[in-house]
Amino acid sequence: MEESASSVDELWEDQESSSQSSFDTYLLGFVIANIVGLQYYRGKISGREMVGLVREPLNPYDGNALKVLNTRTLQVGHIERSVAAVLSPLIDSHLIVVEGIVPNSRSASNRYKIPCQIHIFARLEAFNSVKSAISRGGLELISHSDVSFTLSEAAVVKGNRAGGESQSLDKVFKLVEKNVSKKAAMEPIEPPNEVIISQLLLHQKEGLGWLLHKENSNELPPFWEEKGGEFVNVLTNYQTDKRPEPLRGGIFADDMGLGKTLTLLSLIAFDKFGSFVPNSGDAGIEEIVEEDVKKGKRGRGASKKGTRPRKKRNTKEAEFGSKGKGKSVSVADGCVSFSGRRTTLVVCPPSVFSSWITQLEEHTSPGKLKVYMYYGGERTKEVEELKKYDIILTTYSTLATEESWFDSPMKKIEWWRVILDEAHVIKNANAQQSKAVTNLKATCRWVVTGTPIQNGSSDLFSLMAFLRFEPFSIKSYWRSLVQRPLAQGNKNGLSRLQVLMASISLRRIKGNNLVGLPPKTLQTCYVELSVEERELYDQIEGKAKNVIEEFIANDSLVRNYSTVLGMLLRLRQICTSLALLPLDLRALFPSSNVEDVSNNPELLKKMVVMLQDGEDFDCPICISLPVDVVITRCAHIFCRSCILKTLQRTKPCCPLCRQPLSQSDLFSAPPKSSEADHTEISSRNPTSSKVSALLSLLRESRDQKPATKSVVFSQFRTMLLLLEKPLTDAGFKILRLDGSMNAKKRAQVIEEFQVPGLDGPTVLLASLKASGAGINLTAASRVYLIEPWWNPAVEEQAMDRVHRIGQKEDVKIVRLIARNSIEERVLELQERKKKLATEAFGRKGPKNQKEVTMDDLRTLMSL
Repeated sequence: MEESASSVDELWEDQESSSQSSFDTYLLGFVIANIVGLQYYRGKISGREMVGLVREPLNPYDGNALKVLNTRTLQVGHIERSVAAVLSPLIDSHLIVVEGIVPNSRSASNRYKIPCQIHIFARLEAFNSVKSAISRGGLELISHSDVSFTLSEAAVVKGNRAGGESQSLDKVFKLVEKNVSKKAAMEPIEPPNEVIISQLLLHQKEGLGWLLHKENSNELPPFWEEKGGEFVNVLTNYQTDKRPEPLRGGIFADDMGLGKTLTLLSLIAFDKFGSFVPNSGDAGIEEIVEEDVKKGKRGRGASKKGTRPRKKRNTKEAEFGSKGKGKSVSVADGCVSFSGRRTTLVVCPPSVFSSWITQLEEHTSPGKLKVYMYYGGERTKEVEELKKYDIILTTYSTLATEESWFDSPMKKIEWWRVILDEAHVIKNANAQQSKAVTNLKATCRWVVTGTPIQNGSSDLFSLMAFLRFEPFSIKSYWRSLVQRPLAQGNKNGLSRLQVLMASISLRRIKGNNLVGLPPKTLQTCYVELSVEERELYDQIEGKAKNVIEEFIANDSLVRNYSTVLGMLLRLRQICTSLALLPLDLRALFPSSNVEDVSNNPELLKKMVVMLQDGEDFDCPICISLPVDVVITRCAHIFCRSCILKTLQRTKPCCPLCRQPLSQSDLFSAPPKSSEADHTEISSRNPTSSKVSALLSLLRESRDQKPATKSVVFSQFRTMLLLLEKPLTDAGFKILRLDGSMNAKKRAQVIEEFQVPGLDGPTVLLASLKASGAGINLTAASRVYLIEPWWNPAVEEQAMDRVHRIGQKEDVKIVRLIARNSIEERVLELQERKKKLATEAFGRKGPKNQKEVTMDDLRTLMSL
């Protein structure tokens, strides 16, 4: 019998950098190599089977090592040294991606090795150079022109299933889809009234039923079958005599604002006060609901007011009750034990803390659930202390920090349930916070997000890894089964993604008729640039086009990533306000000598200042908004901690352009006083076409209804500061919410914004990233987006902080778009991304769906 690997580190090691996509690669051919060292590892291969090939550069015996994993992430062995010596340098140089398939089980005559087909994928333009390198290494590449290429198992794994039946991968997916469609409708479940004092809406009761069924199911995970006493994964043909553990969890992807937090609190309440008996024959309710929620009314007992969260004692324990006193409950050791306390770990961004606490106070009976905030320097390190609580609230960054701690209590506890709230923040599987949450030990694992797909379907891989959804939790399987067919427009790619999501997800979307939720209207207000703005915009855009065309012609676009980013950012700033532009950079950048910035450290530092003011770019390593931004001598932007970790390698180089790099080649923005910065910005002339249009819209709204509250979103912190004076001069009472504020300050601003009537603030100036997750802004009914965001999901998150359960007024959202500019083309890209995100949950889609590619840049610049 075999066990799943206790460590999931191998899920993260991959032969490609997170900064470079491999999904535009095509099959070059395959080589045949032996998997050796079988006697040293627990992993088994039972027949024709897909295997994962993972680079192991730190292997003490062979720096070129390629280890082989089976479907359960158990190591089987290594690719023989002579073959690894040829392929590994090509993998490390990002020239190829490799995938393995074992065509037949090994014979009894040789117990220590087994043949494997290694399929090699490369970009079309690299085919010749890769072929030459493989030939020089003495390997025989079997390509399309070879007669023996028909022996390849790459196109389909024809694993021997019971009865000798062979079937294609897409038949397997269709079979699973058929089984999913046969599942019964969700059963609405009432939450325990000992804990939950609010009346759930119908869709929340149905969601609670789905969550409970998934956690209590004893069915096989999707894509597994039992045949003749053996358990077979029908996708990879892996066979084992040990029954796979049920997939106790999934993706709770209800649209934003539909009350997912209350539904989850109801689920947690069942751990102490409820009893749930699955229906006989329950199959775990592996289904997807993609529909408008049109039924259900709020019950009489619904609480509508939140109270201020209170902290008790130095340990930051929060027990919710009218007098701040909770009921202590003795617990047995081991929170996974059915007889002891079932502790739930909730992981969320800092901004969502206040939302969870408010929801607990609003919807739960005083003292019934004990909650501990595991956050800040005073948090306890005692495992037994944490086990005394029903809910532990912590942040992704806290777990990322503790990932390297040997004695972290988060890693020691066997959690009953782990909930990742706003889980889209772990979209990069290589980021430290993604590794930290995936390595947690838990019986039930839930991904909670209204936007599981933000930029593309690759966002889903890290969610699969956290859920331990085999085989999709292994990068090579995910790439070959889903990502590559989808990225290359294979007509089956989208249908595979839909079936996959259907088997583990629940998603309901808001409809026009949703349970008393007032309508939301989206209006685009086109703004004509002034003569001065238009003249400068056309000048900068003309220079930018020439530079980018040159980069494309020289195949140096990736190497000049930050230069291109800076030019795009400059164009977008002109569309918003000329006051965003530093005067001393106008003539210097962009220009014909943009590549010479490497010799100008002062200019590099100024680029950091310019880029870090916006929120529209991610660190290429962690795929998140950069923290403590640095720029390299080769003009690429990273988080300081991310790039320093990369530089610890034997041959440190830039992850984007591969140029040698050292710590002395890193530059950061010069330190500055926040007060002085605020004063300097406020002294600039904020007048712009967009500011004038915004003031006109706000005055019009105020004239119609003076007490109307509005939220003005911008991705530029400087813009928020620039708006303060003209809005105050116009008689508006304003508040500001941006990423520079800590969680406590943000909660204070949000609470102050709720003050009703003319005495309270009427305009909240907010950054998209600071306001896009877990924040309730239903006091407002007007939303103004100063500029469009690359990622439409971030915009939608911000909108739905206003348009959500609890909103009583009609919601109007206005997007300000500069006419005949890059902003109009950003809207085009948004529509393409929305299409994929919607179709991933649907049953139908276009036959030639493709992922968004680098052609976006050509679209943005009208090239």
